[in-house]
Amino acid sequence: MKDESATDMILARIRELEQPIISFLRDIVALPSLSGKEEAVVRRVAEEMHDVGFDEVIIDPLGNVLGRIGNGPRVIAFDAHLDTVDVTDRDQWECDPFTGKLEDGKVFGRGSVDQKAGMAGMVYAGAVMKELDLLDGCQVWMVGSVMEEDCDGLCWHHILTEKTLDPELVVSTEPTGLRINRGQRGRMEIRVRVKGRSCHGSMPHLGDNAIYRITPAVKAIEELNERLPDDPFLGKGTCTVTWIGSKGPSLCAVPDEAEFHIDRRLTTGETRESALAEVETALAEAGVEAEVFTLRYEEKAWTGLIYPMDKYYPTWVLDEKHSALAAAGRAFRKATGKEPEVSRWIFSTNGVAIMGLHGVPCFGFGPGQEDVAHSANEFVPVEDVLTACAFYAALPGELGGSGT
Repeated sequence: MKDESATDMILARIRELEQPIISFLRDIVALPSLSGKEEAVVRRVAEEMHDVGFDEVIIDPLGNVLGRIGNGPRVIAFDAHLDTVDVTDRDQWECDPFTGKLEDGKVFGRGSVDQKAGMAGMVYAGAVMKELDLLDGCQVWMVGSVMEEDCDGLCWHHILTEKTLDPELVVSTEPTGLRINRGQRGRMEIRVRVKGRSCHGSMPHLGDNAIYRITPAVKAIEELNERLPDDPFLGKGTCTVTWIGSKGPSLCAVPDEAEFHIDRRLTTGETRESALAEVETALAEAGVEAEVFTLRYEEKAWTGLIYPMDKYYPTWVLDEKHSALAAAGRAFRKATGKEPEVSRWIFSTNGVAIMGLHGVPCFGFGPGQEDVAHSANEFVPVEDVLTACAFYAALPGELGGSGT
């Protein structure tokens, strides 16, 4: 099949499938799926995979759904997380966030862009790959992953550590605005804890108020942010205090413990060790004695499994000369007739585990805009979903036979 003919067939078939693709997307947007509560949407995705002819569909112990097309020796995977953040601002929504409203060429609802649109495009790309014989020696796995919003990368840390899959390449379908994203800043969640001494609130001079002790520490973190390094591609490392709390016998007592949370974004060259050392040094220079540590995630998946993971999510960047990016460029040209833009995400993705922790090459391509994620009236354009679907269907044939 000549390239022009294959491209025409992909685009024509996806256009014919527009109604079922968008209907499926609306169905899964209508299913609430907070982290750890994704069972209904996982089972709906598994059902669709079966219905469109996937060769194998499994649900792993953590609750990820994995669908296979083809049985070639090369293993390629696509990822879309199925969990979403909550809706706490319903009065700001112009529609019910769980109806999958279709209007003016857009699908609205919680999770529409972040990132169930990617899942819909993936499932039907798999169907088109099989129908049009586009696999070119690959077995392709479409992964609907869980718990990303609570602990990005945990799902893929489980998949790769437990050797459920051993892919040579993973494509994240998080929203990219139809750009090809080859990296992101990492992040980590740091806690600073200060001890004091409690006493009755009517006699504060007898105690040592932990809140007062922690105050210069907060200022030190604000000042640390200004000194963090920048990177011309990924952007600046940042840190900001996002929560403060205290403990004491009662509200009529001087608190004997106070702590705060740091959201730390890590640019090129920054690590967990360097970030913790910077915080410790900043506090020491401010005269604050404190415990500084990384938080650990130990929550139940919808299956009941607890798979602990430190809340450290490394920076990752795929080399701009990597052959997978060249293949992605060719697939993009076939899907759109345009030249691709290569960029990076501002937010964090499952790539922190795929490439950051495990070294598996990864890039991203997804429908919709990154800045719409987590917002009221979240939406994704229908045309973006169809374009992404065409890109995914074309990619295996562009990877070539020599590896990525």
